[in-house]
Formats: sequence, C-alpha cells, structure tokens
Amino acid sequence: MAFAFLQDFAPTGDRTTANYDAINERIPGAPEGLIVHTAGFGEDGTFRIYDVWESKEHFQRFFDEQLTPLIDELMAAAPDAPPPARQELYELHHVLTGG
Repeated sequence: MAFAFLQDFAPTGDRTTANYDAINERIPGAPEGLIVHTAGFGEDGTFRIYDVWESKEHFQRFFDEQLTPLIDELMAAAPDAPPPARQELYELHHVLTGG
C-alpha cells in the first residue's frame, strides 16, 4: 500500500529554500520506491514537502539511510535551522497517476 510523507516548515519571512536545496543537491536522483516528490511554499508562507511512496518500507529505508545522515550534518553545521513544525507519515487509501 502507498504511503504519504508530509513535512511543514513554519513561515520564516524570507522564503528561503537554502536548507532544502543543500540537502536535495546531495540526493542522487529518485530513491527506490518514490512515486512523487514535491516541495514548495503555501500561500501562508509555509514550506511544505509532500511525497508519495510505494510502501512504508521504501520511505523508511530512504529516511534512515539517506535523508537522516544529511539532516544530521546540516543541523551540526547550522544548529539554528528550524525543525519541521509538522511531520506525518500515513497510509493512502487511493493513488491515481496521470499518463
């Protein structure tokens, strides 16, 4: 069953994507099991990351093996970087993809 991963970062006023870009540039292409990855600003300035994964296991492997080490490295270099204001992983009832 497919899973969604959602992260929201509170508005900061400067609408920077520096932290996201620093991590994203070090991820070598689409990880196994990723269906779609999106990142952008909501109207209120919240920076939102929304992914859809083939399974919870695919997400967890990517999160543990690739993403967490990069986040840990970023946080060591920039300890004032804000953590997500909201983070959720949940099973999807339905996924429809366009062709």
